[in-house]
Amino acid sequence: MLTTIAVILVVLWLLGFMGFHVLGGFIHVLLVIAVILFLIRVIQGRNPLK
Repeated sequence: MLTTIAVILVVLWLLGFMGFHVLGGFIHVLLVIAVILFLIRVIQGRNPLK
């Protein structure tokens, strides 16, 4: 579940980085949230790719 959200956020960030400068700041915040969720899974000892 968290990995799916992280992947979606990264894809949205890439889209915002390439084309939508208006939403760029919001997309970067979402990317930071995705990275934090990924790190929480790693720290908890779970497989971050499942």
